[in-house]
Formats: sequence, structure tokens, C-alpha cells
Amino acid sequence: MKKVWINGCFDVLHRGHVEMFKFAKSQGDFLVVGIDSDDRVRQLKGYHRPINNQEDRRFFLEAIRFIDQVVIFNTESDLIQRIKEVNPEIMIVGSDYRNKTVIGSEGANNLVFFNRIGNYSTTNILGKK
Repeated sequence: MKKVWINGCFDVLHRGHVEMFKFAKSQGDFLVVGIDSDDRVRQLKGYHRPINNQEDRRFFLEAIRFIDQVVIFNTESDLIQRIKEVNPEIMIVGSDYRNKTVIGSEGANNLVFFNRIGNYSTTNILGKK
């Protein structure tokens, strides 16, 4: 079974996320999505985030047909450990991480970049009035 890993906050889901999950699932047989814990999202994004708590985010993601498993991580070292446990063949990351350090990528055999679709982003959604 070919496992695929993808991770992020996935706080406010949008079409770009679902397109990325669809692409990720097409790369293998079993898609695992890692999500940042609420505490980690606050550290990364600020006190006003997450909009949706980690249990709701997990619930939403588990309802998406492309996703086989959702795991929550609290720290960078926890993320690395989760990736090692899953032992994915492929790790999918957004193309905005090209030429940047991708935490945990050493735990996957292949790193594949997904090109952003349109102008979908949580930041854009939250910026709308």
C-alpha cells in the first residue's frame, strides 16, 4: 500500500484544500492528513486562530472522501515523529514551500509540490468583510 502524507492547519477549508487532497490521493492508496493542534495554530497564526478547533477540523477532514486518516500534532518534533510512524512513500506540500525547508520531508521517499489553484487561501477568506 502506497501511503501519502500532507499536513497543515486546515482551519478554514476551501476549494484549494480539497483539490490538493484529491491530487494527494491520486498519488497513492492511503492518504494521511496531519493537522496542527489548536495550541500550535495559535503559535503560528496568532491568538485569533484557529477559527475551528482541532476536533471540528478533524471531523471536517474525515468527511472528505479522499482522506483515509487524520492525525493531530503539537510540535515540530511531534510532526516529524508522526511522519516517521506513517512512513509515507510521498509527502505533498504546497508549491509555496519550494526552495524552503519542509519539516519532516526526510521521513518520506518523495517530496511532491502541489501548485496553488486560483487565488484560494484562508488568509483571503478571512480578510473578506
